[in-house]
Amino acid sequence: MALKRKTGGKREGEMSFLEHLEELRWHIIRSVLAVFVLMIVAFVLKNIIFDKIILAPKSPEFFTNRILCGLGHAKIFGYQLNIDALCINTRELNLINIRMAGQLTTHILVALVSGIIMAFPVIIYEFWMFFKPALHENEAKYTKGAVFSTTMLFFSGVLFGYFLLAPLSIHFLGSYHVSTDVVNQINIRSYISTIASICLATGVIFELPVIAFFLTKIGVLTPEFMRQYRKHSIVVIFILSAIITPPDVFSQLLVSIPLLILYEISIGISGRVIRKKEKEHEAFMKEDAIEKAQDAAT
Repeated sequence: MALKRKTGGKREGEMSFLEHLEELRWHIIRSVLAVFVLMIVAFVLKNIIFDKIILAPKSPEFFTNRILCGLGHAKIFGYQLNIDALCINTRELNLINIRMAGQLTTHILVALVSGIIMAFPVIIYEFWMFFKPALHENEAKYTKGAVFSTTMLFFSGVLFGYFLLAPLSIHFLGSYHVSTDVVNQINIRSYISTIASICLATGVIFELPVIAFFLTKIGVLTPEFMRQYRKHSIVVIFILSAIITPPDVFSQLLVSIPLLILYEISIGISGRVIRKKEKEHEAFMKEDAIEKAQDAAT
């Protein structure tokens, strides 16, 4: 369906191909500008970005590390737990830089990634505003909260990866040894790449309900299909969890449980879309029948 725009006479008309490209260009420009501005902000706030956010999970004082260690030594029904395995990252992980301009390029790269993450709501909004004119009025109303939902799911996934998966990954990968003769000296670029990939991966994965909504809307996905292949999906979810987490059961369960919940939510969303479509179809058929009866009467 062609996008529409308001003309001088306050009517909506179809846009030409070149007008489509011009409209898309401005949406991309505004998105890139938002990323650039927030990248500069992140570059200036170096101490907060690195010391308080990126490097924090490797510290024993990090929120998750303290909570897990507290749970491992909590009292349950008067019984004192002594699960030392939950006390992760008890030793500060030392990072090194092996290139002359390594810290500068790392600073720039982190600022860019931070700018993209912070500008995500703007990017989604611009993307939505480009496609919104192509929707019917009832479709636009039905997807009114699309930008908010997409943004909240993405940031929920990023926070989930940052507070749960990142500390566990740092503990497992940073302390793993093939031999006592081999000492781990972690490069800062490797550390940051691990944190960024975990957070971005979980952010994208948490978009599953939104993906299910749009796939159902265009007729590719149905709730019956998702229920039929639920068992297969559970296997895929556990495999995906094993890929994006350290190879231990605890970490995989931490990822799998939210994904299973999101899958069930996606089934509900898909069913809701189908019911909405059926109601709209019934209303259309009734209106069509009434119009035919009126035409026959006249």
